[in-house]
Amino acid sequence: MNGNAASASKAAGRQSALARFFRPSSPDPLSEEWRLNSFERDILLTAKGVILLILCYYLFLTNWMEDPPIVHQKVFGETAWRLAQRVVQYSFILYTAVTVATAFLLFGMQQVPAAVLRWILMLTATVDAAFLGGLVLVTGGIQSALYWLFPLLIARIAISFPGGASQLLLNALTCAAYAASVIGEKLIVLADMEIEDPAALAGVQLGAAFYLRLLLLITVAVWLLGLRFLLTRQRQEEEEQAEMMLRSEQLHATGRLAAEIAHKLKNPLAIINNASYTLQRTVKEGKGTITQQIQIIREEVERSDRLITELMGFSQLAEGRVERLDIKEEIERIIRQVFPPAVRFEVQIHRDYGPGVPPLLLQRNHLGEALLNLLQNARDVMHGRGNIWIRTRQTAEQTVEITVTDDGPGIAPEVLPRIFEPYFTTRDKGSGLGLAIVQHNVEMYGGQVRVESELGRGTSFTLQFPTKSMMRLRK
Repeated sequence: MNGNAASASKAAGRQSALARFFRPSSPDPLSEEWRLNSFERDILLTAKGVILLILCYYLFLTNWMEDPPIVHQKVFGETAWRLAQRVVQYSFILYTAVTVATAFLLFGMQQVPAAVLRWILMLTATVDAAFLGGLVLVTGGIQSALYWLFPLLIARIAISFPGGASQLLLNALTCAAYAASVIGEKLIVLADMEIEDPAALAGVQLGAAFYLRLLLLITVAVWLLGLRFLLTRQRQEEEEQAEMMLRSEQLHATGRLAAEIAHKLKNPLAIINNASYTLQRTVKEGKGTITQQIQIIREEVERSDRLITELMGFSQLAEGRVERLDIKEEIERIIRQVFPPAVRFEVQIHRDYGPGVPPLLLQRNHLGEALLNLLQNARDVMHGRGNIWIRTRQTAEQTVEITVTDDGPGIAPEVLPRIFEPYFTTRDKGSGLGLAIVQHNVEMYGGQVRVESELGRGTSFTLQFPTKSMMRLRK
C-alpha cells in the first residue's frame, strides 16, 4: 500500500511539473534579462544584421536567383518562378523593416511591458522561419543548403522562449515553414512545366530526403524541448530546496529568539513568585491587608506567567519543518477536524478549488492553525448552522489566495479594525489570540490577510501567500 502511494505521489509530482512547464508563467527576471540583452539583442541582432547585408547584395546586386539550379534549367518558364523570386525580394524588404523595428524595441525595452515584448519576439521568430522558408523555396527546395539554418532556428527558440507551450508552438511553425517551402518549390516546378492535369499536382513526390530532413528537425525540436523540461524541473527543485532551507533556518532562528526572551522573562517571575509565597507565610496573623496585597502580587505574577506561556505557543516557530503542501489536501484535513463526521453540524461546506494552484512551501502547523481558527470562528459565530464557502486560486501576481466566507452575523464596523489585535475578543470565552495567530502565520511568509464583513451578511477572510517569498519577522 505504501509503495502504491509513493508511486502515485511521484506520478502526481511529474504531472504537476509537466503542467507548470507548459503553463504560461512569469519568467525569472535574471534569465529574462540575459535572454533579451545578451542573446536576442547583442548576439542575434548582430548576426541578423550581417545576414541581411549579405542577402541584400545577393538579392539586388547579383543574378543569384536569375539563374535557377541546373537541374531545373530545361523546365522553368518565366511566370511562376519569377513570381516567387519577386515575392522573396519584397519579403526581404518587409523582413528588414521588422528586424529594424525589433531592434528599436530591444534597445528601448525599459519602456515596453515584458509581456508585450515576449509576444513581439514570438512574432519575430515566426517571421524568421517564414522568410527562411521563402529563401529555401527559391534556392532549390529540398536541395537548398539553407536547410541547415532551420536547426539553428529551433535552437534559438529553445534559448529565447522558456515556456514549454511557446517553444512547442514555434517549433511546429518552423517545421511547417520548411515543409511548405519544399512543397511550394515542387508545385512551382510543375507550374512552369505547364502541366494542367490536377492529378499530376496531387501526385507530387517529395522523396525520402525530404522526410529524413523533416524528421531531423522534429527530432532536434523534441530533444531540445525535453532538455528544456529537465533543466526547468531541476532549477525549480533547486529553488524549492533553497527556499525551504532558508525558511527553516529563519524559523529556527526566530524560535530560538522567542524561547530565549521567554526564558529570561520567566526566571525573574519565578523568583518573585517564590519570594511572595515565602513572605506570605511569614506575615503574622491579623495583617490581612498585607496578605491581600501579596496575594494580588501572586495572582498577577501567575497571570503574567500564563501570558508568556501563551505567547510561546502563539509563536510556534521552533517546532516543525517546512514542507511542500498541497492546499486542497490541507483544507480537507482541517475541515475534518473542525467538522468531524461523527458530529452532526448543520453547516454546508461549499468548495471551489481553482485549477493550477501550486503547492506552498510552509510549515504544516502554520497553515493548519490559520485555517483551523478561521473555520472554528465561522462555526462558532453561526452556532453550528449555516454556509461556509472555501475558495482557492492563483493570481496573476504569482500568489495563492485561500478565501473562507461565512453567512454569519458579520462584524461591526467599529470592531473590524481591532480584530487582529492579540487578546482582543468580543466573545465571553474567547482568548483573543485566534485571528492574531492567523495574521501572524500568514505574514510570517510575506503574505497578508484581508477581511470583508457586513452586519447580517457574513464575513470573508482571504489569506494571500506568495509562491516565492522571503520570510520576515514580526516586529
